[in-house]
Amino acid sequence: MKPFAYERAGSVRAAVTAAVDDPGAVFLGGGTNLVDHLRLGITHPGRLIDVSRLPLEDVEELPDGGLRIGATLRNSDLAAHPLVRTRFPVLSRALLAGASGQLRNAATTAGNLLQRTRCRYFQDPTTPCNKRDPGSGCSALTGYTRQHAVFGASEECIAVHPSDMAVAAAALDAVVVTTGPEGERRIPVTELLRLPGDEPQRDNTLLHGELITALEVPPLPAGARSGYRKVRDRASFAFALVSVAAVVETEGGTVRWARIALGGVAHKPWRATRAEDALAGAPATEESFRRAAEAELAAAEPLSGNAFKVPMARRTLTAVLSDLTAEEPQ
Repeated sequence: MKPFAYERAGSVRAAVTAAVDDPGAVFLGGGTNLVDHLRLGITHPGRLIDVSRLPLEDVEELPDGGLRIGATLRNSDLAAHPLVRTRFPVLSRALLAGASGQLRNAATTAGNLLQRTRCRYFQDPTTPCNKRDPGSGCSALTGYTRQHAVFGASEECIAVHPSDMAVAAAALDAVVVTTGPEGERRIPVTELLRLPGDEPQRDNTLLHGELITALEVPPLPAGARSGYRKVRDRASFAFALVSVAAVVETEGGTVRWARIALGGVAHKPWRATRAEDALAGAPATEESFRRAAEAELAAAEPLSGNAFKVPMARRTLTAVLSDLTAEEPQ
């Protein structure tokens, strides 16, 4: 273990100031990701600024019917919140699909969004990894690729983002609220996380010292239904091979509006905009859903080790949309 300094922030502004003044500082929330990385020796911060006790744990109903969710609220509490369960079931279900009960009791809203990849090469400091050590190479390109990206990868990195919650947040058009060296910002989740490009070490678009303080979820149309499905190797404590978060509004057997995000397929939650466009005004039928899925997945670029993800994503997306548009039981 390499030594580091530790301090507990007394306010958001104090946390930001302390981080900005120290280029080696990182924020510590629930610690479910960061502490693992400290133990594995793949991150070496000079200072941990503990923000876990900041008063950012509330769920606030906004005037338009949306929700403002505090950054330090624990995942278990967020998944169980009545307003989340009734208005945004896709978010609750995604949270409950992640990790284990013990980890959900510790993990925070902001920390969940900012998880780093679980690529086995990233987590093994004895192997080359451009994300961990820029310029060293990507071991996954010639190695085990079953878990890796079929969208948006680069020659520098083919890893995927592990968060279930982030996939749901992307489908909901959620926005993070931050406080940083330049004041407050509002960043769509789809822009918070980034594709690897030639800088795979950059997981997100936050500035150094910028702290997420809340997640805001806009209201859904009155008739919209939402859901989340995760395909994984075992029923618990496993990361997604493919996941689908979808929000759909139909009227008279026709899709009026759809928002879809895929997980387990890219370095960030993948907004399925081609599928969304194909669904607008289409009949709410399995055939339409299959065509929309095919429109999205036509752009996939799988490797030999993960080509199975393409038909898996097609089937999963079709199934989720079919479930959401099925007739309500009488």
